[in-house]
Amino acid sequence: MSARQSAAMPSPFPPIDDYAFLSDCHTGALVAPDGSVDWLCVPSFDSPSVFGTLLDREAGNFRLAPFGINVPAARVYEAGTNTLVTSWRTADGWVEVRDALTMGTRQGEDTVTPHTRPPADDDADHTLVRTVVCLAGRVEIELICEPVFDYGRTSAEWTLVDDDRHAADATGAGVTVRLTTDMPLGIEGGRVRARHVISAGEGLFCALSWAEDFAAPTTADEADARIAATVRYWRGWLDHARAIDHPWRAMLERSALAIKGLTYMPTGATVAALTTSLPETPGGERNWDYRYTWIRDTTFTLRALHLLQLDWEADEFMQFVADVEPTEDGSLQIMYGIDGRRDLTETTRDDLSGYAGAHPVRIGNGAFDQRQNDVLGAVLDSILLHTRRSERLPRRLWPIVESQATCAQKVWQEPDQGIWEARGAPQHYVSSKLMCWVAMDRAANLAGIRGDKDLEASWRTTADEIQTDILKNGVNDKGVLKQHYATDSLDASVLLAAIFGFLPPDDDRLRATVLAIADDLTEDGFVLRYRTEETDDGLSGKEGTFLICSFWLVSALAIIGEEQRARDLLERLIRISSPLGLYAEEFDTDTGHHLGNFPQAFSHLAMIEAAGRLILSERLAEL
Repeated sequence: MSARQSAAMPSPFPPIDDYAFLSDCHTGALVAPDGSVDWLCVPSFDSPSVFGTLLDREAGNFRLAPFGINVPAARVYEAGTNTLVTSWRTADGWVEVRDALTMGTRQGEDTVTPHTRPPADDDADHTLVRTVVCLAGRVEIELICEPVFDYGRTSAEWTLVDDDRHAADATGAGVTVRLTTDMPLGIEGGRVRARHVISAGEGLFCALSWAEDFAAPTTADEADARIAATVRYWRGWLDHARAIDHPWRAMLERSALAIKGLTYMPTGATVAALTTSLPETPGGERNWDYRYTWIRDTTFTLRALHLLQLDWEADEFMQFVADVEPTEDGSLQIMYGIDGRRDLTETTRDDLSGYAGAHPVRIGNGAFDQRQNDVLGAVLDSILLHTRRSERLPRRLWPIVESQATCAQKVWQEPDQGIWEARGAPQHYVSSKLMCWVAMDRAANLAGIRGDKDLEASWRTTADEIQTDILKNGVNDKGVLKQHYATDSLDASVLLAAIFGFLPPDDDRLRATVLAIADDLTEDGFVLRYRTEETDDGLSGKEGTFLICSFWLVSALAIIGEEQRARDLLERLIRISSPLGLYAEEFDTDTGHHLGNFPQAFSHLAMIEAAGRLILSERLAEL
């Protein structure tokens, strides 16, 4: 048996957690420490990549940095923004590079990514802007732009736009982007390149545009103005969030900015992560496309957004959920495209090497038509949260309440694939039945708010039946909630019993469950989803610890009164965030590196919930 590949093995691929995340709420980019944009899909999050070096070192990238220098002196986000600032030291001087997917005042109808939601005052420019300023000495800057369209399949054909070599178009696979810069460009096959020496006080810029008519800055001053407008946008947006004066404030705000950055402004959808096929097992096959909207994320998204008083985003997301098309039995799919499409058929790109050799690279997600009964509870918990927050039950949401409650009544006794989308045989997963209980409990509450006493009583009866069934068949001899009815194995998803109020905080079974997971389903104190050797998930290989499960454990420990233990774990989780304060899906405790798609909305949502719960407890204790 070959040794397990390490997430820290020598590789031309930067560690996942070393990437910086840029966003304009239509698409996003990942920037490596060496100044290379290694991932960008245009015009939207789920479009084919233009720069795909993240998944294959020949699949396209866009580097702007000092010539011959690969390691920067420092990288930070401008405070309160998703705008990146990278400082470079060379033998002869210092330069500072700013990168942003720019945002500005909306200029008429967006024809690139049309809106179904009401357009905001500010919107995406559909442009990546990069500026350089020399702080001291003299530095030679090199630009290399080599898009390879359609996930690395089609090299760019470049043509100069004008006679002064300051703009060029790259075309391939039916897509055209335009590079504009104040440096003279040279075409070298499928790439363009430029080099220029700048001295203290001097600057330069470049901009890659896929906007209508390729609108982009044409001077360094215009480029600076675009980035300044983007900084104002992000800070203005963050000003609307609840200001929490606490040592965890910086992480809360970075998580909020990450979640907003993963929001698709035209429809209100939120992608689970920016990327596809970043491995959960180094070199392994646990590689999935996360550039879609998981309906189960609704309740966690609503909880986090409302906690931070970001009610506009919460309402936009609920409107997206109200718009999507249900399945034939009236239930909602577990995931949808960010435009609401239902068909997310999965294919593989076997011509790509994969991140550090992890195969296969997947486009689409084959789990889209799985039966996962937990979705029903997530939807109805979301609607109850939304209703209580807005103090009204929107008329267009009541049909969803009825359809999801009806589905939960029909399916709660049936096996499914579970919350983790296991590709093994269906089972009677405890978390799925738990979330069906949530569905019926919340539906009963909503019927009461609406004044329908008959439905309230009927749905409450079903909720009680589900709870009784779980406590009879889903608890092992030690009084611990288990993964599914046919096993005694642990599963971190049953922590949701605490978070959703399935049992009261002082219930012995809840306490035993939380402590069993904390003690027996962890590596170095961080939580596993389940032990892969005990679970038929249809895949080989071992996983890292799941960050969302560790954050769930923080919340669950706080709920059962173990607040110091919860606080200690949260402090550890904050310390293992990426250098820029971001989280992927998993954490490899052996190497200290992140695994899985990045940045991961679910991880950040759970961080906000866990921190918010502990901060609220602290504030109440002060009264």
